[in-house]
This record gives sequence, C-alpha cells and structure tokens, in this order.
Amino acid sequence: MTRVAESTAWRKRTRDEIAARLAEDIFEGAYVNLGIGMPTLVANHVPTGREIVLQSENGLLGMGPPPAPGEEDLALVNAGKQPVTLLPGGAYFDSADSFAMMRAGHLDIAVLGAFQVSESGDLANWHTGRPGDIPAVGGAMDLAVGAKHTWVMMEHFTHDGACKLVSRCDYPLTGLRCVNRVYTDLAVLDVTVGGFVLRDAVGGLDAESLSQLSGVAIAPPHR
Repeated sequence: MTRVAESTAWRKRTRDEIAARLAEDIFEGAYVNLGIGMPTLVANHVPTGREIVLQSENGLLGMGPPPAPGEEDLALVNAGKQPVTLLPGGAYFDSADSFAMMRAGHLDIAVLGAFQVSESGDLANWHTGRPGDIPAVGGAMDLAVGAKHTWVMMEHFTHDGACKLVSRCDYPLTGLRCVNRVYTDLAVLDVTVGGFVLRDAVGGLDAESLSQLSGVAIAPPHR
C-alpha cells in the first residue's frame, strides 16, 4: 500500500460533496441501490426533477431522503438501519425479492463503499482481517456483480495514509472486475481495461500528480 503525507495544495471534498458529485452522474430513469455507509448520503442529493428510483437491499424501492427530526418511522429504515422516507409510488417487500432484483440484473447502478479498488476493477469492501470485522460479505457480492454499473464511493486514503486505489487488492475480494467508476474526496475515475482514467479532480490535482500521490498509474481524461 502507498502511504502519503497530508498536503495543503488541494482541498478534499467532504462526504456530502462526494455524494452530490456522484448524484450528478446518475442518469434519468435509473434504478439505483445505495449501499451501507457513505453511499446512503446520495439520497440527500438526487437532482430535483430527475426521475431516479432508489432501492435498498433490505426491501425498499422508491426510497427517499431521511425524515425530518421527530418524524422518523423506525419500521422504515435503509440497509444501514437509518430512518428513511418512502416516496409516492414506492414499495417495501421481502428481502428475498430484493435479492432477486439484484441478482437478476434489474438494477442500473449499485453505489458501494470500499476498502480497496484495484486497477482492474476488483472490489474489496467487506473484511480487513481486523478483530470485530463483520463475519460475512452480506449483499455486497450480489450488488457488485448483479448491477449493470458498480460505482464506488470512498475516501482516497485510509486514516493511516494508505491509498485505497491499488494495483492488486490485499483484502478478501467482494467481486472481480466489477467496478466501473470510483468517486473519492480527491477525484472521479473510470476503471477501464487499461486501468484508472481520470474524469475530474479537485483543484490543484491532475492525472500526473494524482498518480504520484496514489502510487498507481492514472491516465488523463480522454479528449
């Protein structure tokens, strides 16, 4: 893993800014699963007027943003057990039906968190080997390979400075060659057959400088 020192040459995006940037790219009419953790923030930033249907692994379709304080319904939660709302026309159903949706390819986009993403698109997002880690992969494997597009939303570096973009994942894999795009606090990257390709980055960073920071090759945007 590559480790870097903090830099003051650029300002990282906040988690909400990452979520808003990702939400901009969701296309009209898309059915989108939001994974546990950071991806749930995307529900707060769906562009007004765009028809996007959010799905939750535990059995929700047409999921809306969190309710106002005091209006929570604890029977209506997302996969991370956070209170949510249900939009007009929404539905809730058995988790078996939800997994059938995921496995049968009915989801356009799955937005997942990650510990590591490799340059070939391998995803590791369920176990780091630390005591107390979750004991099983859960629905992440079904989402990663079942959705038409798998987008990862994560911080670029771990708390100890290790880059989460890697040549090869060190952690147990969730899926092979399944990630199409990565959104971090520093950049948005496509994962192609040739590796990482930069789409955009925070001010002060280009493909060359981001490659040096990350320790993996990142190609400049295609023109």
